[in-house]
Amino acid sequence: MKRSYSPSTSTSTSTSASTTLRRHLHSSSSQLQDDAYEPDLSDPKPWESNRNPRLYGSSRDQNHTSYIDRLDSPTSTGDLPLYLHEEMETRRRHTPHLEKEVSLADAHDEKNQLLEVDDQGKWEKGHGAGPGVGGRRGLPPRQRIGGWRGIMVEHEEIIWTAVYTILSMITRYWRIGAANYVVWDEAHFGKFGTHYINRDFYFDVHPPLGKMLVGLAGLLSGYGGGFEFKSGVEYPADVPYTSMRVILASFGVALVPLAWFTAGEMGWSRWTRHWVTICVLCDIGWLCISRFILLDSMLLFFTFTTTLGLVKFHNQRHDPFGDDWWAWLVFTGWSIGCVCSVKWVGMFITALVGLYTIEDLWNKFGDLSMPIRTYIQHWIARISCLMVLPFIVYASCFKLHFMVLNRSGPGDAQMSSLFQAHLKGNDFAESPLEVAYGSKLTLKNYGYGGGLLHSHVQTYPVGSLQQQVTCYHYKDDNNNWIITPQWNEDPVDPDGPIRYLMDGDTIRLLHSSTGRNLHSHPIAAPITKEAHEVAGYGNETIGDENDLWVVEVVDDTSRGHFKAGEENRIHALTTRMRFRHQQLNCYLRAANAVLPQWGFKQVEVACTKENNKKDKHTYWNVESHWNERLPPGNAKLYKSPFWRDFVHLNVAMWTSNNALVPDPDKEDILASKPFDWPFLHLGLRMCGWGDNQIKFYLLGTPIIWYFSTISLGLGLMLAFWYAARAQRQYKDWRGDEEWEHWLWVGKVAFGGWALHFFPFLIMGRVTYLHHYLPTLYFAVLMAGHVLDHFFFGGTRRTTFKKGIWFGVWAGAVVLSFWWFKDLALGIHGPVNDHWGWLWRLSWNIYN
Repeated sequence: MKRSYSPSTSTSTSTSASTTLRRHLHSSSSQLQDDAYEPDLSDPKPWESNRNPRLYGSSRDQNHTSYIDRLDSPTSTGDLPLYLHEEMETRRRHTPHLEKEVSLADAHDEKNQLLEVDDQGKWEKGHGAGPGVGGRRGLPPRQRIGGWRGIMVEHEEIIWTAVYTILSMITRYWRIGAANYVVWDEAHFGKFGTHYINRDFYFDVHPPLGKMLVGLAGLLSGYGGGFEFKSGVEYPADVPYTSMRVILASFGVALVPLAWFTAGEMGWSRWTRHWVTICVLCDIGWLCISRFILLDSMLLFFTFTTTLGLVKFHNQRHDPFGDDWWAWLVFTGWSIGCVCSVKWVGMFITALVGLYTIEDLWNKFGDLSMPIRTYIQHWIARISCLMVLPFIVYASCFKLHFMVLNRSGPGDAQMSSLFQAHLKGNDFAESPLEVAYGSKLTLKNYGYGGGLLHSHVQTYPVGSLQQQVTCYHYKDDNNNWIITPQWNEDPVDPDGPIRYLMDGDTIRLLHSSTGRNLHSHPIAAPITKEAHEVAGYGNETIGDENDLWVVEVVDDTSRGHFKAGEENRIHALTTRMRFRHQQLNCYLRAANAVLPQWGFKQVEVACTKENNKKDKHTYWNVESHWNERLPPGNAKLYKSPFWRDFVHLNVAMWTSNNALVPDPDKEDILASKPFDWPFLHLGLRMCGWGDNQIKFYLLGTPIIWYFSTISLGLGLMLAFWYAARAQRQYKDWRGDEEWEHWLWVGKVAFGGWALHFFPFLIMGRVTYLHHYLPTLYFAVLMAGHVLDHFFFGGTRRTTFKKGIWFGVWAGAVVLSFWWFKDLALGIHGPVNDHWGWLWRLSWNIYN
């Protein structure tokens, strides 16, 4: 809001008046303070001088800021009335003759002179973000004010943080143990926590950090690890499920104060900060997902911390390599490592930080005043903190995962045979080292995510109609095969000399359970049509030349590459080999092509015509080995390096995650599409719907989701509008710094939303509503950005009008939360007619 100037005031009079004003201000300030001194008005950027930046804006540095600057600060219109109005009255009481000697126009002339050298608009920003410390640049000096008003002013940040944390605890902890049965995915993640307590190795598509925290919550709660966490089963008395839920819900509690801090660092007004924080507090989607033994509360927590770290680091950009700069850069890198270690969805927020870093380094590359050495140091700092540190955190979680889970468990088959040999409870290391004819064994595919060669009595419904041969990821008697000589050779004599399996031998593989021979013929495989089908055919006496396979050794992990002409015996666990079909000259291969339901969703085994010696999906090794005539092996002969296991497990996770595709033969009533999420077209029923049980339905607070989605479009239109007006030389902003900051906040909000939302459009895996919850946070930030621009920011409206608008928006959020809260806190008993339109709306959305 512009103030009027006196037309009769000349430039010389203004200069003289400005000098007089400074003298009187200095004189009055000396009467109020013992150590006052003349403010240095020639230095409009005290944070770039030798002064301690931590003192700027505090009571110890109050004379460094011009009173005239504070007089016209946007804060003076209502955001911080206690600072300026009382100080103005104090000035007038001590210097009543100022109004007679100096006009208000003179004061503005002095301010305009200062703004001419303030190239980044720091004085004009009030409490907005910009260069300096703590995200509050240009704040007026804090004055000592008595009473409760003074306490609010001095400790406002702490008070509101405590208030919102308490409110968050109330909503997240209220009746958290009312549902005394296993709800939704507690059946999965509670079971994983049990594995950590029992130290049984398991396999899952998600990284281990979140599940280790679930196990830690169980350990701290006194859980002994004896419950199976079957879906819908009532918790027994010895399972402290309420304590486990409370510990994990604490991550959801922290979302609210994190949103309060982040909104403050965005440079928004207090009204906007409160509105964004209330949205995070009152969204029933975030509330509901935080109240159970799930990973989502931890995923959201680290997404929020990464966003806060990015914004805080950006606000330290004018103090590079300072203590705060380093602290928030390291904090951001640590948060990236943690969020990626909970779920791979954390890669989306990592991409946001990466794009910001690229833009930042590109801008510094164009800064010719920056020395090359300094620019290189910026690169080293980013690489170290945003790439190396997150990878160390991520890898450390897997190292701890391997150290804790040292017993054989249900996920063994996903790992290499060498890794399994060191798990307690299996006999791999005790298996005979050298393989001989007549040995019964299991063959493990060495490709990432590969399983065990498997067969069962079921036949192919297409092709040859012979017995199915697949790859299976779990231990089963149908995985056992017997090394048998070819048809024209004598059978194995149990009392004769031992004949060891060599490189180049031609053998038959006889299925132990059904007696069928591993067989291939020139019939197309059911899935990989360009390869030949592999089936079970004949028996111990009936067969043909299509049952013969040639053993070709690739290498041995303990002995290296084999040398031609030497007696190269096949070793269990360590020897990698290929099986070439003698007649068709194709290779036995399992490449994670999943069979339909008639194949029990197991991996297809085919005989590929391509002779690719680097294709690890054609590599096989002996895993389990039984032969009473051979001595047992020695565990010291088997070594499994960590980095090999780390890569193997991550590729297996990636492969299994991609295999989570919708089943066309089965309708998943809980699944939804990404376009269903922004406007809550479809929710998620989290449990059974009986009249005598507590029911939970995952659905967001409508006004938050609707307005946030609409704000994404409004924000884009605003950006294009102002960009077009700038091309026509309109001056809508006080300076380039203000426009760049407004645009930067929009980039963070919209970029974070887009990077979290659009990847789901191209994913083939099944998706649910809870996948949108991290995305929603950035939509809420964009809504705050739009509201701050139109209603709460700047000096265009009085405090009273802002309060009215804030009451309308915040009231709508709170009322919407109160109306829908039972969907998140639990619907008790049968659903009767008194629910009215709320229940009908929810049920219609669900159907």
